[in-house]
Amino acid sequence: MLTEAVIGLPDPRLRPYVDRYLGYREQAAGPLVRREAAGAFVVLILGWGAPLDVTDPRAADRGAHGTNAFLAGPFDGWCATRTAGEGAGVQVLLTAPAARRLLGLPLGELANRAVPVDRLGGWLARLRDELAGLPDWAGRFARLDAALAARLAVTGPVDARLLRAWRLLDGSGGGLGVGALAEEVGWSRRHLAVRFRREFGLPPKTVARLLRFQRAYAMVGRTLVTAPAGDAHRAAGPGGGGWAELAARCGYYDQSHLIREFHEFAGATPATLARPGSHSSNPG
Repeated sequence: MLTEAVIGLPDPRLRPYVDRYLGYREQAAGPLVRREAAGAFVVLILGWGAPLDVTDPRAADRGAHGTNAFLAGPFDGWCATRTAGEGAGVQVLLTAPAARRLLGLPLGELANRAVPVDRLGGWLARLRDELAGLPDWAGRFARLDAALAARLAVTGPVDARLLRAWRLLDGSGGGLGVGALAEEVGWSRRHLAVRFRREFGLPPKTVARLLRFQRAYAMVGRTLVTAPAGDAHRAAGPGGGGWAELAARCGYYDQSHLIREFHEFAGATPATLARPGSHSSNPG
């Protein structure tokens, strides 16, 4: 179980790249298994203590095993983590453009994979060791600020048209079609799809689906309501209007469409995820 959670706000100069830091400490007497929802974001875990396994049920070679510091995503399917013992660390959530800039490599090489940080260049492994050796969260967050600022000083910017495409798609909540997106940036649909997938890990159509799902998933996470017995799909959704209303608010065709997307991206129905204790550690 989580025994400590501390939010840290990055230096204002880093806010376009990092929204927040999460320092955590947890203790698991026995195996602790979490189902992590898919997302168009990248998760960086710089941890120490008990190692964990990350598994993707679709392909065994996409996971990471026996590690406490890794980078995951973006993922277009759910995965699971398993750990036991006492662990601590810092979680950093990055948008795909921010991860592309900070890591200095195309995310097409990292999509749907969890990779130990020692395979991604020495700076991340050294940073993890430095964080573990500091006495408090304030010092760790300050060290993260310095390390990320140093990376930005030596890595090149993301292509301006790709960055505009991402911002337009994100700003629309996944509602902007690929054709309109390509027209906005002055590329063909095919060229946009190829470049977008290489640099940001997933094609724009998939990212649009994930952005829409992330919005719905966040709304489900805020409700924490329990479905009526024997009628999970008609649970009172956000605002008390039911899952059909949630589907309409988030741009799904209907309730069935919403539920299919939750099965694919979270491995469960919205009603199941709304129950206390069923959430993942990914953002909601």
